[in-house]
Amino acid sequence: MAKDRKTPVGKVPPARAKSSASAKGRAPRKAAPVAPAAPDLALVRAQIDGIDQQIQALIAERARWAHQVGKAKGKLAAAVDYYRPEREAQVLRRVVDRNDGPLSDEVLVRLFREVMSACLAQQEPLKIGYLGPEGTFSQQAAHKHFGHSAHGLPLGSIEEVFQEVAAGHADFGVVPVENSGQGTIQVTLDMFLTSPLRICGEVELRVHQYLLSRSGRLEDVTRIFGHPQALAQAAGWLRTHLPGVEKVPVSSNAEGARRARNADDAAAIAGEAAAVVYGLRQVAGPIEDRSDNTTRFLVIGRQPFPPSGNDRTSLLVFIRDRPGALYGVLEPLARRGISMSRIESRPEHGRKWQYAFFIDVAGHCEESPLKDALDEIAAQGDAVRVLGSYPVAIA
Repeated sequence: MAKDRKTPVGKVPPARAKSSASAKGRAPRKAAPVAPAAPDLALVRAQIDGIDQQIQALIAERARWAHQVGKAKGKLAAAVDYYRPEREAQVLRRVVDRNDGPLSDEVLVRLFREVMSACLAQQEPLKIGYLGPEGTFSQQAAHKHFGHSAHGLPLGSIEEVFQEVAAGHADFGVVPVENSGQGTIQVTLDMFLTSPLRICGEVELRVHQYLLSRSGRLEDVTRIFGHPQALAQAAGWLRTHLPGVEKVPVSSNAEGARRARNADDAAAIAGEAAAVVYGLRQVAGPIEDRSDNTTRFLVIGRQPFPPSGNDRTSLLVFIRDRPGALYGVLEPLARRGISMSRIESRPEHGRKWQYAFFIDVAGHCEESPLKDALDEIAAQGDAVRVLGSYPVAIA
């Protein structure tokens, strides 16, 4: 007769090893996941401090090398002689190409632009004219393109921006040229008909319009100050929320904000920056009718610049009155596969019923195939003026 086998202490007999859940055909319960331990806050901050120290050291080293660039160029006349927009565009494109996150391209471009602006200002800050007063979108565009180390010159009109740059009182100017919803700013194009200045760059600025006032109450508003473009961009919102309210056109949104701060019954359409500058409260916003509301600005200067590798060229063409004249200008471009992004006509100054054409095309005027197309157009007898070849806007 077989002896009973004793089961060692702590061991489960084979016949009873399965749980009751398994016996009923159910899968055994999984253990609850263990939450990862929270990082030590002091350690994380120490790591950030160490990285900040490295960043600061590298920025200082970059500034020293930028100073060496100035020495390598020799003694130049002014800060404008050290500025190379094509070189900055190449640097910023590499920033975008290297970016794998988590920061956006726009954020990184802004950071590097400020570093380059500060390094350039070691020689002497650039003087940048823009449509003022302070708080305009033109000022924001100037900061976006040149950084905050440049010295801004707020001016009273677009015409004055052209005049101050042409006279050498400003190194460059920033002027609006078109809006995605309202089209071309005609006064800017008309200035190119007589001005010798060149286009050196472009800036695309996402524009948000706000209704601003002293009280911040919609019911107090009986008058609205705004640039005609701003009033048009928010026309639908105004019809819905403030029908019949008087609309007063002014030279700039910031000028409207300046006026609104002195009246209890007035409001202004402007950006958030104007609210800060003029101490106004936000009544409503954004109030622009289009979600993609973007304004394109041109950077104007006194000299052309070399290719950057991704450029746009703006042309001013005076066409002789003959059949197929416009076709004769556009066909050489199309035959060479040159993309045209804009064409607009304006009356010539001093010649009744004669028109000049503003044309934006891809490429740089010093490089083929655009150079070859321009030579062919000129050979036909049409007067072609290159307003500028400049880097395409970045982020």
